[in-house]
Amino acid sequence: MERMYDVAIIGAGLAGSSMACAMASMGWDTVLIDRHTFPRHKACGEFLSPESRGVLAALGLSAAIESLRPARMDTVRVSSGGVSLDIALPGTAFGVSRYALDDAVQRVSREKGAVVLAGATVVSLSPEERGYRIELRDKGARRTIEARAVIGAWGRNPGAGLAAVSGSAARRSYIGVKSHMAGIEPQPAVELYFFRGGYVGLAPIEGGRYNVAALVTRRAFENSGKTVRGMLQTASRLNGAFRRRLAGGEPIPGTGTAVAPVVTSRDPVPWGIVPHIGDAALVIPPLCGDGMAIALRSAEICAQLADGYLRGRLSLDGWRDAYSRALLDQCSGPLLWGNALQRLSEIRGVLPLLLRFGRFAPGLAGSLVQATRLR
Repeated sequence: MERMYDVAIIGAGLAGSSMACAMASMGWDTVLIDRHTFPRHKACGEFLSPESRGVLAALGLSAAIESLRPARMDTVRVSSGGVSLDIALPGTAFGVSRYALDDAVQRVSREKGAVVLAGATVVSLSPEERGYRIELRDKGARRTIEARAVIGAWGRNPGAGLAAVSGSAARRSYIGVKSHMAGIEPQPAVELYFFRGGYVGLAPIEGGRYNVAALVTRRAFENSGKTVRGMLQTASRLNGAFRRRLAGGEPIPGTGTAVAPVVTSRDPVPWGIVPHIGDAALVIPPLCGDGMAIALRSAEICAQLADGYLRGRLSLDGWRDAYSRALLDQCSGPLLWGNALQRLSEIRGVLPLLLRFGRFAPGLAGSLVQATRLR
């Protein structure tokens, strides 16, 4: 046995790295584990909604994010079937690449004292008398560590059997693709372009670049040659507004990536063997643009309760019950309305009708968008 930590976080994406930063800031001996090395590109909308900014401040991450010089957005634009609608966001959103964002938050967690084990795969996790035993495969060698508490931040696709999902399984899955592009005319808006087989999101990020991310059916991806470039060409052919926005844009080599399956809906699982945060806990449809805000909020809630548990003020059962209640209370509304919008967007012909209606009732359209967001 190498050593005992106060808390181990499995998964070093935004939720896990933010959790490590929070726990280390409270003075706890923290280790952050991920099978990937960083920085790395990730299929993601790369959109930090206005609701995320208060959580970033609470977690002490605002300065780190501002140092990345993120792009700013104040509008969401939706286009389908030749109809477009602009809706004001409830504040200023940030556009920042996951390549820069995850690395920056990990750097802050190190500065706060967390140990980061990148490129280390968790082989097994088992409860012990003093907490949990974690077996790792790190650079080809086996290691074993212990932790008084463990947090699961392994994303929406659980690995190694660590996140045995209770309740109903994923209801539908897609393929996510993304690429960064240069040469696109900058606008302070996050844009969603729908077409038969999925949709593509366009968001400005740091450095004057754009993140172009699509969520598509497997059939659409296969019919596009199973490549990121092919999928974006298909989207341009099927949605004229998207084709015009991409005029003059060029993909940036090395930034294209794809992921499958992307689950857009499943029952929330705040707790399994251990507490879950981020996408491991719940999944909101990506078109809502609040996935990263929810990841940050779940880390904020869980960190405060984990601190109480480690200080002996909360039992493990008390931590589980309080965390599950708080997370579901704050996220049930966005999940309900987000899933409803996702289902409506999949019905051919419905979305253009809704956009036309939104032109005549902009207040109602804004209220519907607000219903999908954290408060």
